[in-house]
Amino acid sequence: MALTIKGKVVKILPLQQGEGRNGIWKKQSFIIETLDYYPKKICLMAWNERTDIVSSLSINDEVTVECSIESREFNDRWYTDVRALNISRNIPSSTPSSIESDQSQSEPASSPQPPTEATDMQDDNDLPF
Repeated sequence: MALTIKGKVVKILPLQQGEGRNGIWKKQSFIIETLDYYPKKICLMAWNERTDIVSSLSINDEVTVECSIESREFNDRWYTDVRALNISRNIPSSTPSSIESDQSQSEPASSPQPPTEATDMQDDNDLPF
């Protein structure tokens, strides 16, 4: 199962290399911050040829990452890996998103203001039930 995450690159960690039973390997981790209302930072790992993509990224690049999440147990402790399967750089658009443009057409742009005494008096005649 693959999960897609969109975010902004906030840190690129150093490349790690080694040799194991199956030959030479490369691993590079990078941190993205999601574009949610409450942003979250996620550390993703890219292996072997995907490290070339990570090394071409820059801080503040917006990316879309397909990843797999897997946990494993070792000595009664659990470790979770978020492995990047596909990394693509998002190209910023010059036009606002459709959600923003729909809102601007349907409602005039105004900031919410606290109620004043005059509006409170007008509402006294309206029964809430």
